[in-house]
Amino acid sequence: MAEISILSLTTLMVVFSLSVSISNSLQDSVSDDSNVNFFTVSSFRYSKSQVRPYDTRYIRVDLPPWFSSLNVAIESDVDISAKSVSKISKSLLPVICFRDGSPPLPDASTNALKDLELGQLFNGSFEGGQDIEIAEKCYPMQKNISLRLTNEQISPGAWYVGLFNGIGATRTQGKMIVRSSAFSYSANITVEGCRTATMWGPSCNQTIYHLSCSRFDNQTGNVVSCTDSSPNSCLTGVETKTYALDVDGIAEQLVITASNVKVDSNESSLMCYARFGAIASETLHDYAGDIRKAALVINKPKAGRWYIGTNSSSKVCFSMNVKVIGCPMGKAGPNCVQQLYMLQAVMRRESSTPFESYYLPVNDATPSGSSTDFPLKSDTSSWTYFLMNIPQGGDGGHIHFKLTSDFTTQYEVYLRFGGLPTVDDHDYYYVNQTSASRSTFFSLYNSSQEKIDFYILYAREGTWSLGLRKLSDSTPATTASKGPSTLVSLSLERCPRGCSSHGNCRYAFDASGLTSYSFCSCDRTHGGFDCGIEIVSHIGHIIQSIALIASNAAALLPAYWALRQREYPEWFLFTSSGISSALYHACDVGTWCVLSYNVLQFMDFWLSFMAVIGTFVYLSTADEAVKRTIHIVVAILTALLALTQATRASNIIIVLAIGSLGLIFGLLVEFVTKHRSYCGSAGVSLNMLDRPRAVKEWFSNLINTVKKRFRWDFVAAGLVVFTMAATSFKVETSSSYWIWHSIWHLTIYTSSFFFLCSKIAIVNNENQTHHGADSYELTRQDSLPRN
Repeated sequence: MAEISILSLTTLMVVFSLSVSISNSLQDSVSDDSNVNFFTVSSFRYSKSQVRPYDTRYIRVDLPPWFSSLNVAIESDVDISAKSVSKISKSLLPVICFRDGSPPLPDASTNALKDLELGQLFNGSFEGGQDIEIAEKCYPMQKNISLRLTNEQISPGAWYVGLFNGIGATRTQGKMIVRSSAFSYSANITVEGCRTATMWGPSCNQTIYHLSCSRFDNQTGNVVSCTDSSPNSCLTGVETKTYALDVDGIAEQLVITASNVKVDSNESSLMCYARFGAIASETLHDYAGDIRKAALVINKPKAGRWYIGTNSSSKVCFSMNVKVIGCPMGKAGPNCVQQLYMLQAVMRRESSTPFESYYLPVNDATPSGSSTDFPLKSDTSSWTYFLMNIPQGGDGGHIHFKLTSDFTTQYEVYLRFGGLPTVDDHDYYYVNQTSASRSTFFSLYNSSQEKIDFYILYAREGTWSLGLRKLSDSTPATTASKGPSTLVSLSLERCPRGCSSHGNCRYAFDASGLTSYSFCSCDRTHGGFDCGIEIVSHIGHIIQSIALIASNAAALLPAYWALRQREYPEWFLFTSSGISSALYHACDVGTWCVLSYNVLQFMDFWLSFMAVIGTFVYLSTADEAVKRTIHIVVAILTALLALTQATRASNIIIVLAIGSLGLIFGLLVEFVTKHRSYCGSAGVSLNMLDRPRAVKEWFSNLINTVKKRFRWDFVAAGLVVFTMAATSFKVETSSSYWIWHSIWHLTIYTSSFFFLCSKIAIVNNENQTHHGADSYELTRQDSLPRN
């Protein structure tokens, strides 16, 4: 019986184990089935990197048409609380921005910066349709950012993350010194997609029905007719049916209709929702209408994928019909009577930055010479359209449009990405000097009645359409017969207005290395995205230059004292330091560069460090061999400091420590040398009871020697002035650098003068050579009996 019981128990345990394993496998299979619709399209991990003060980093993510979600996880060492954000200046605030299509730019202009409202700290994740506007907002940088955006919120294409360590006009200004801190970040970005082409949506669980299309071309245009592959489909009150349609190229109309409609009630409706680039729904759509009553007509639809959703309040059966109506080549507008010109890009040979090009009509001959303008042909139609293409990777450039006329311009300008613009549907526009786009990325320059001049900043890659709307024809007939009076210039530039002649155009690559973007590096007096903002006036610049250069005259004080005492090495050191500092600041402020900037900067910092430490070494009375050794070591250390992060504030502490060690080392060598016999002979004969007294006497002699070696009133004055120098060096900022650094020049050289004056000359009786009355008086005074 016992064996049967054991066998039964064993059998029961085996059956239980199998049941548990089968249950776990079923749960795993269910879990796998829940993710069977997804797959990882791309996954990138960006290792820890630094964003230096006033610097920018961009991360580009490419979203394919079949993507379902974008997951972003960013970690940083920025620790900002919600209360402290308002207390931090925007020029020092780390900011993260998002933008769909091209790099974000929160400080493109002064007005843009004033109107910029940073989003609230989220410290977590964004998820859901209510956060659809995140792609165009900026937020204070935080320690952890977790972000999930679905294909209901953003469209396929390029999507950008921008990291800014400070924003504002001073971000691009050339700075003499930068003392604000950098921050580090790392990112993990994953793009997920739907495995099946007929399934889409955030969870890849929405069936997408593709339409069967056929194209018909004739002299009056082309028509693409599409119908549902399964006609007479029916919807109940809770169902939604979604269709996908690809619009190839520029089209005039997208017409959506329903045929063979069968309803249970005459009050039933068949609602249609259309949306470009993302699934349309009752809450998220671009266009909507009841196609049971009338066709849904979309004028000038964008090229790309459109999603069409249908639902009904009751049961309804219908057949979906869609038509895409286009014009013949070179024509556009109603009845295809308006001109459409395709522009071709001509690369600029002299450009040192990528993607610099200008655009000319394909069928026109290239103008003679180096002109990049082309004439605007006189036409009776009210609209003239131009198409230009920005290549992949070129969305870090700017569209520059310029129209000049001999008379008052009679054109309005409209631009749109992906489709032809209209008065009501456009991305950017210019009507006159008082009526133009207020977008951050629209920059208007020097426009007048005879000229229109503006930039589209960081224009996204792809096809752009430009429409010129003619208001009236006031040009005299005699002038029109002589030749065109209106010229158009359209180009892709890397830096607006050549950085306004106040800076240099530079370019960099985003974190993936796939896209280059350009930016201006401005001079000391200007800032802003195009260096067009004057931060320091001309008079202010002169005052700052004089202060920084003339304040080095304070080096004459220690140099004169050293020369009078015939200390020629110190005289040469202080003189060289003052001259090199003056030359460096003359170059730094843009007055005159006798040598390259890097050489002058090294000489200034190196000789300044040497002058400070040389002062301490001079105060010691060690023999020349010891001093030469100290000077060699100090020269090597200060050269390393000047080559590696010379402008950091901690250098003043390092230099002070090195100088103090040199002084202490020199004094100890001198004292030990003079008292070596005492320590060697008398010290050995001391018994255990006499040693404490001997040590006390040794320290007393050391203190008395130090007291007699210096004039302590000069030492105190030197310490006070040196404290002022250290304070001015510490509190320097980019904006107040000129005044505090001028004070640094005055105080550091003055403190060296006081320290040099504090040293008392030592008279050696054995080697003293009597020269004149002064020497005799010193010898006679020194020979007096001492108690």
